[in-house]
Order: sequence, then structure tokens, then C-alpha cells
Amino acid sequence: MSGPVYTGHRLSQLIAERTGQPSLAHDAEVVACALPFKVSTHVVDELIDWGRAPDDPLYRLVMPHRDMLAPADFASLEAALKEGKAEVAAIVKALRDRLNPHPGGQLELNVPDGGWGLQHKYSETLLVFPRQGQTCHSYCAYCFRWPQFTGDPDLRQALSGPEVMTAHLDRHPEITDILLTGGDPLVMRTELLRHYIDPLLTPGRRDQIRTIRIGTKAVSFSPDRFLNAADADDLMRLFEQIVAAGCHLALMLHVSHPRELHPEPARRALRRLRDTGAVLRTQAPVIRHVNDNAACWARMWQEQVELGIVPYYMFVERDTGPHRYFGLPLARALTIYNDSIRHVSGLARTARGPVMSTEIGKLLIDGVTHLPEGPAFALRALQARNPDLVGHIAHARFDPTAEWWTDLTPYTAHDHTLLPHQPPVPSTLPSTL
Repeated sequence: MSGPVYTGHRLSQLIAERTGQPSLAHDAEVVACALPFKVSTHVVDELIDWGRAPDDPLYRLVMPHRDMLAPADFASLEAALKEGKAEVAAIVKALRDRLNPHPGGQLELNVPDGGWGLQHKYSETLLVFPRQGQTCHSYCAYCFRWPQFTGDPDLRQALSGPEVMTAHLDRHPEITDILLTGGDPLVMRTELLRHYIDPLLTPGRRDQIRTIRIGTKAVSFSPDRFLNAADADDLMRLFEQIVAAGCHLALMLHVSHPRELHPEPARRALRRLRDTGAVLRTQAPVIRHVNDNAACWARMWQEQVELGIVPYYMFVERDTGPHRYFGLPLARALTIYNDSIRHVSGLARTARGPVMSTEIGKLLIDGVTHLPEGPAFALRALQARNPDLVGHIAHARFDPTAEWWTDLTPYTAHDHTLLPHQPPVPSTLPSTL
């Protein structure tokens, strides 16, 4: 992995130099005190169209913008920085606390006893957060895992070694899938990554673990990781070893915009990865300012299929961090999904969406239906903390402004199975959309 990364003051200097707009650089410096930002040379030189900044979608994807904070929060932090006030840290902490740093009950409901650095939400899947992989080549500004990058140990989930992971697997034979996540595990040197992989490939463990998933943005943000890094060949051999052991290796590529996979280094990285026998899948949330149009998604999914990638999920932006800046109404997300899926071949229709990853599980917004008391969102549980809920369908009152699960009202008492526990209300909505 070559070239510098840009953070802090260097990032604001970069913005000033590349855009010629000092105000953008100033705003970035203020916002970056509260939210973490880091950008790789590859992103700076190959992905961002600086002539279109700040409205270029890749600029919006990775760069700070003042509207990511509420106006009062921005003004308070700006004034404190200007005056050199000692309470900047306190302002930042209070602001972060209001940004819902761990949505969906991640810490309270997903972390097993004695398993800090693990999350076990779904019975068959264990999330593993290797300590050395809790950063990224660049940070997506919308990322719901932003607390991992703040440096605050109270917010950061991290596992110091594989022993806690293997002990948890011993206690839970129902686990068949391991998801190495972060951050980005592929910032780790191959020898460190191997410490977590090798215990999963032992003869005894192979009867239990069927799939190893690795979540990564490296193809988009640092393709040299797979091409010219000192241990790139070692990484390919490790992937080949996983496949040769009979384990399904799924690389979960986070791709938010079609331009991310256009540079030739990214194409060469994809070819190398496919040659290992790994299955490549893509996922991303639909987010305002970056990919909130059907043409973008249709092009992205069709091109991914042509590159040998399986489109997997269109997520809804979670209720955390700069959600107010990136979030969209659920009705708008559904329209984008439906309009995009109509314009791709059947091979690209493997993408499921829009999907909310909620406290109870992954809920698909299946559509809008017309019921006796008015229109309603139809929701289906693709995955659930309680496995008995998988496949269940529920209805919520259609609300054109709702952006998240907690904004929805159950249509009837029966719909509480998948929706927040608030009483259904009589319809005051029109019977047609």
C-alpha cells in the first residue's frame, strides 16, 4: 500500500489546494473534529472529480461537509475552535453521544459476556473485530461504524487475539459463519489476518465453520493491497488456502458508486481475487448526495455482474452519525430500488433492498400495499435475532417522511412482531398514494 493518507489539517489543506475554496477547507476542519475522516492517495487521485467539488458524489462520499452537523453544533464547535477553548473535547464528546454511536442495541444486545470485540446477533453468524483491523484505507462519511475510528476506547470494539473467538465458538456450535469486520480487516498484514483464519481451518473446526466472510472497501480505496503490497501474494495464498480447505470465502465489497470500480488497478485487483476462488459480493446503503438515483444503482449492479461480482444488498442508511445529511425517506429508497432493478438483467436482481438493519434484524421493505384503512409499507424479515421471525411479514402505516424503523407505526397490533412497540393509530392518511 503506497502513498500517504490525508487526515486532520492535511486533509483540509488538500481540500483548499484541490478545490481553490478555502471555505470548504475551513468547514472540513471543523466537522473533522467531531467525525473521523481519512482519505487515501488512490481516492484523491483516481476517484474524486475535483472540478465538480463539492458536488462530486465521490467527494461527498469521503469529505467533511458542514451540513453533516446540525447548525447549532457546527456553530458551537467552530466558535470553540476559533477561541481556543479548553472545552472543545467536552463539546465533541457531547455531540458524539447525541449521534447515536452504537445503533440497534449493538453493545447491549449483540456483545456476548466476556466477548468485547465479538458480536453474536444472529444464531449462525459471529462478527469478529480484530484489533489491528479497526481502521480503513479511507473513511466513508456515512459509515455507521464511525465510532471505531474516533480513538475513544469506550466506543471502539476490538479483539486482541483469536482466543476469545475460538472459545465462543466452542460454546456455540450453532455458529457456521464468521464475518471478519471493522474497520477493514484488509488493512491488516497477512500474517496478522492469518492468526484469525488458521484456527477456523483446523480439522475439528472445519466441521463447524462453513463460511468465512471478510468485509472490505480495499478494492475501491486501496487496490494496491492486492497488487503491489509487500504481502499481496501472501494474501492471495491465504485466500486460496481457505477455498482449498472446502470453506466458502465471501469477500463483502462495499461499493457505493459505479466509479469506484472503474480504475484499472481496481479491475486488476478484482481479477486476482476471483482467481483465488473467493466469491465477491457488493453492498452499500442508498445515501443522499452520492447514489440517490436509480440510474446510478442500475449502472453499478450491471457493471458488477460483468466484473464477476454478485450484487447483494441495498441498505437504508442507519440512524447514526451524520444520518441527517445522508438519510433518505424510506419511500424514496423504495422507489430508487424498484426503478433501478427494472433496468438490469435477471443476474443483477440478486440485490435485495431497501433493507434496514434494525434492533430485531434485517427488514426488507417489500413494497407499498393498499389495505382497507389506507396505504402501508409491507415489511419482511430477511434475518432476525429470533430465528422464528425470519420470513414474517408485517405492515406499517405509509409515512412519506419516515426514514427509519423507529419512525414507523404498526398497521395493526399483529404487526408488532417486526415493528417498534407503539400502539397502532387510526388512519388519517388518504386511501391512495
